[in-house]
Amino acid sequence: MSLLHQPHHDGSPLYLPVEDPELGSTVPVRVRTHGTRPVARMWVRTTFDAEPTYHEMVSTGSTSGTTGSTSGTTSSTDEHGSTWWEGGLPVRNPVTHYRFLLEHPDGSQTWLTAAGEKAHDPSDTFDFRVVAYPPAPAWARDGVVYQIFPDRFARSAQAHERETPAWAVPAEWDDTVVFEGTDPRTPLQFYGGDLDGIVDHLDHLDEVGVDIVYTTPVFPGESNHRYNASTFDHVDPLLGGDEAYARLSGAVHERGWRLLGDLTSNHTGDTHEWFQQAREGGETRDWYYFHGAQSDQYETWMGHHTLPKLNHANEDLRRVMIEGPDSVVGRWLRPPYDVDGWRIDVANMTGRLGPIDVNHETARIIRTTAAEQRHDTFVVGEHNHDASGDIDGDGWHGTMNYSGFSWPVWSWLRAEQTDARAFGRPVQVPRRPGGLVRESFDEWRARYGWRATSQSWNILSSHDSARIRTIVVDPAAHRVAAGLQFTLPGVPMLFAGDEIGLEGVNGEDSRRPMPWHRRDAWDQTTLTTYGALAALRRAHVALRRGGLRWAHVDDDTLVYLREHPEETLLVAARRAPGDAITLDGLPHGHLLLSTSGDESAYDGRVPATDRPGLWIWRLDG
Repeated sequence: MSLLHQPHHDGSPLYLPVEDPELGSTVPVRVRTHGTRPVARMWVRTTFDAEPTYHEMVSTGSTSGTTGSTSGTTSSTDEHGSTWWEGGLPVRNPVTHYRFLLEHPDGSQTWLTAAGEKAHDPSDTFDFRVVAYPPAPAWARDGVVYQIFPDRFARSAQAHERETPAWAVPAEWDDTVVFEGTDPRTPLQFYGGDLDGIVDHLDHLDEVGVDIVYTTPVFPGESNHRYNASTFDHVDPLLGGDEAYARLSGAVHERGWRLLGDLTSNHTGDTHEWFQQAREGGETRDWYYFHGAQSDQYETWMGHHTLPKLNHANEDLRRVMIEGPDSVVGRWLRPPYDVDGWRIDVANMTGRLGPIDVNHETARIIRTTAAEQRHDTFVVGEHNHDASGDIDGDGWHGTMNYSGFSWPVWSWLRAEQTDARAFGRPVQVPRRPGGLVRESFDEWRARYGWRATSQSWNILSSHDSARIRTIVVDPAAHRVAAGLQFTLPGVPMLFAGDEIGLEGVNGEDSRRPMPWHRRDAWDQTTLTTYGALAALRRAHVALRRGGLRWAHVDDDTLVYLREHPEETLLVAARRAPGDAITLDGLPHGHLLLSTSGDESAYDGRVPATDRPGLWIWRLDG
């Protein structure tokens, strides 16, 4: 059966018009089926305080769901052979799970879940969900994020006047990055980038098309990454101090952009004033996990003694760190810094230690505190594997979606030969065919839920992973990856340098300085592609809020629709040369973008290609 003929529902406006319903309300839900796989009757199954209930659907020939209603046993089809079904979903609980029971004319039954149609009785793991908690603000969902590692981005004129700290191993801008974890110089190599250096290069960010600036930590710490903070009270003087942070915020907001900070809620550095006091038996001792009243041993992040773990079960710590306007979370969101939200470092481990688990409570407090300072704030949690239990409530709005986006893309586009090392795994990224990649996309989107997925970050590279260019090697494949990043559900997050083809075999190596003085080394074609993709995403609501329906998948090809009541876009991604592919039942369309140089309109066929490429068409009608 054609993928386009499979029954379909997702959390986009075409299928779920109300994404943040009031508790006690009933929201409309819609399902598309096809005449080649007829359905006689359909029910939406949900749970009422964890007890299953069934609500019969009716068929309608209109995508709006407002006309043509018939009895549940009558089919009406639209001009594409689709039958539309509509029903009401009672919203009893803040997170409402649901699925659809389909009865076919031959008496067989199937379930439509967020992971697809199932002929067996599946668990509720992959149910659809609708969430009554407020969604992330529009700017956080519709924007493009640019991650900056301050030490390696740019030096301002003032940077040259600052003395290199005693802990640092000084480096010139063109020096080779030390990146092996066994090399003690890796966290200490200091290039001297600063916040005014970022301000100096905001025009470049504008060229890339980004509008959300996210910096890794700016608080002092005796390392180049600053995830080992020695205080949260002020910005590192090596970056220009509080005044430079205020200047960066002003410059970013003057352009109508947003600024995100990076907070280590799980731990501090061992030089942090709180920890120094705790070691001496002071009142902050219970803010950490010491092994006994007289012990010098303490819990850390993953065995790193420089990163002592914070105890979020302690109410005094909460008041200082995360709760209220004067907490660390709250104060930086107010003038003169006006940070628009936080990326929470190792959010998955925050508040968790053995039998202790106050993670969700901590997440709720952080989000509440942030929202009390700024009504449209955004809080995203770092989580490099399964974040599904942490992101569908009133805590983190979304996650850094390594599992649901990065790994599938890496595994589909990985070069046969690459020096790239896998992020968080002991073996190299596998190379997988399109069918398995599609299955991975679908399963993770189902696991997270549509809204949480759309609020999470689509990442190709970060300061913790190998660079996408090193993973795929071929610049053409890199541009295909960028196309997927901007056209699949989720928010694109670029790591500074992706757009010009910077390389790196692991996270530390990926933190190479931006070569501002060597523009001849930049991949200008890829830079232009990123700018075009960002502009296209901004111009087309289907790429930001539209649904996702697969049209064709084979080993080397992924073709999908992004559907919205205002428009439908067709996207075709190919990782290798291939023949033309005919798709049935879709209208023709005009080309919006091609990374391969082929500017063919869509005439019912995805064009043949002699190289990797990605095409985006807007369909007629």
